[in-house]
Amino acid sequence: MKQEQYQIGGMVCASCAQTVEKAVNCLPGVAQANVNLATEKMRVAYDTGKLKPAQIVAAVEQAGYQAQLQRSAAENEKKVQQQKKQQQMTMRNKLIGAILFAVSVLYLAMAPMAGLPLPNSLAASPLKLALVELVLTLPVFWFGRDHWIGGFRSLLRGHPNMDSLVALGTWSSLLASVANTIRLVVTNYEQYLYYETAALILALIMLGKYLEFVAKQQAAASLTSLLQLVPPQAELLQNDGTCKSVSLTEIKPGDQLLVKSGQRIPTDGVVLTGQTTIDEAMLTGESLPVTKNSGDKVIGGTQNQLGQITMQVSQVGEKTVLAQIVKLVSDAQATKAPIARLADQVAAYFVPIILGIAALGLLGWLLAGQSFEFALQIFVAVLVIACPCALGLATPTALMVGSGKGAENGILFKNSPALEQLARLTTVVFDKTGTLTQGNPAVISLTANAKITTDQLLQIAASLEQNTNHPLATAILKKAESKPLLPVREFKTWPGLGVSGILAGQKYYLGSQKLLEQQGVFNGELKDTSVGQETTVFIADQTQIIGLMGIADQLRPEAAEVIQRLQQLGLKTVLLTGDKQAIAQKTAAQLQIGEVVSEVLPAQKAAVIQQLQQKGQQVAMVGDGINDAPALAQADVGIAIGNGTNIAVDSADIVLMHSNLHELLQAVILSKKTLKNIKENLFWAFAYNTLGIPIALGGWYLLGGPLLNPALAGAAMSFSSVSVVLNALRLRHVKLA
Repeated sequence: MKQEQYQIGGMVCASCAQTVEKAVNCLPGVAQANVNLATEKMRVAYDTGKLKPAQIVAAVEQAGYQAQLQRSAAENEKKVQQQKKQQQMTMRNKLIGAILFAVSVLYLAMAPMAGLPLPNSLAASPLKLALVELVLTLPVFWFGRDHWIGGFRSLLRGHPNMDSLVALGTWSSLLASVANTIRLVVTNYEQYLYYETAALILALIMLGKYLEFVAKQQAAASLTSLLQLVPPQAELLQNDGTCKSVSLTEIKPGDQLLVKSGQRIPTDGVVLTGQTTIDEAMLTGESLPVTKNSGDKVIGGTQNQLGQITMQVSQVGEKTVLAQIVKLVSDAQATKAPIARLADQVAAYFVPIILGIAALGLLGWLLAGQSFEFALQIFVAVLVIACPCALGLATPTALMVGSGKGAENGILFKNSPALEQLARLTTVVFDKTGTLTQGNPAVISLTANAKITTDQLLQIAASLEQNTNHPLATAILKKAESKPLLPVREFKTWPGLGVSGILAGQKYYLGSQKLLEQQGVFNGELKDTSVGQETTVFIADQTQIIGLMGIADQLRPEAAEVIQRLQQLGLKTVLLTGDKQAIAQKTAAQLQIGEVVSEVLPAQKAAVIQQLQQKGQQVAMVGDGINDAPALAQADVGIAIGNGTNIAVDSADIVLMHSNLHELLQAVILSKKTLKNIKENLFWAFAYNTLGIPIALGGWYLLGGPLLNPALAGAAMSFSSVSVVLNALRLRHVKLA
């Protein structure tokens, strides 16, 4: 089963998204197709043996829309952004033209009633005035032709959408006005005209769509800012030693590039020559620049600050770290959250129901004895005010902004359901090593006997360990990094026990108590006084113990605060680890975690998660994404502690890129605020239609008020869509600390 993403064009409301989904989901071999109205993307899972991308594109086009397969998320996003800029300019120019003509028609229509001046020839001749209004209205219909042409096309295909309502409303007004103009010619009696209504409705719809388009572009700004990190050009080193500026698309693995001070790293690679400092904050969260020397890895999109380097390209295109980030965010925005299903179900029946209500309103008022002009005004107002745009945008726009905000803070939501589900959690389960701890053992205590200093003891230990790569050896060498190391002879590794060697003519042992017992040197005044999670390393000569080292994996400095804040949010915390019970209990006590499950294998962790779920708990598992893969997959939300160079952890739903637990807290807060925003949007979208339709039907008139002008209905409809998007944009400024 293959998953692909398509850019969809021509959608205007939730009904359009429903139409595209239906058209693709009915194809043989399609497991699921989801369309996101806010991002205009479709995610399709299908059997490649039964279906080809061209058939999917053809199905979308047959439904009346456009589809384009996205091969590379990053490259396609760039093309889409360029197309969006051009589309925005076109929309703006059409809007300006439509407003100028619509305002002119409005002035001519309102001038006689408001006592405003008119040219004498028009003031004296109602027929001439009507004809001028018609001539000025036609350009508005030309500028807004995309709406009514698309609306009628969808209506004829049996899939009416928002534009279908607009097309029926505006053309009803226009044709009724033309008919009355003809009647004016025949009878010479002044007739009721609706030219200004038709022109204003189209102009206001265009204004609303333009504002909505701009707001949606702002909502997608997080992804756009990521794409802008990559420079379009790179300095390619040629065989003769000269540099040539080439497009990034021409770069391939193995090429050598020159990166000057102040430039961005074009793509992933390794430093060949030179030394510099690089700002990697956008990937690692590290506020200080990182020094890079020959052999160090560099990541595309990071900022080269001080120094010039040459680098060899290792990854290009969609295989780079930045491209993976863009793909994860883009994929997440293309998926559909469970809360969106309600809006989808409503949108599927909404437009046909509105058409029926408008028709009943027209007939009802005619049967009640009202004039055709009165009933037509009711008909048009209902069609225009009852737009499902706000309903369709309520959920995907908030999710798009929320996932973008997460990406800016190093939190990658791999799908929209994870963003929603995180807000509903009751329990957070933590792995210990590498999650609550730093994952790097460190020397935390050092004891020497009376015959040697601690500095000498450390020098001996580090000298013995300089030829090994065991995690404990790394900790000892880091502790002694400022000490000169002694040459070692007759070095020997005792598997599972330790090492030995001769330093300055004296033989030494370093390892466990069992190693010393085997060598007959386990005696002396020093005793193992370690507790809990410390590992004790013995150092001895051939006769006695000369020192002890306590080595332990340190807790993350932010762990205690994050655990406390999660508990304050009402979440239960659990420690799930393969470590011994004594070590696990001590860690839990330090962090004030109430429940501990210890001495479990990685495969058994998933069973523990399942037991919690069977008790009715919504569970998140936080782990390193490797040993914890089964548990991450079993949890309602799997959260991987990742890093800037390993972000695509398959088993996790959420990746914390900067390996900082504060991001977990931020993710929970962001998800809660996003879910709240979605509920606000849905409430106002439903409330708008619940209140607007009765008013448009004449409810206000029955209470003694005026009829709702169709032009005002159009303005209200546009405002509802824009307000939903603007409300979602508030998520960009929420505080996550």
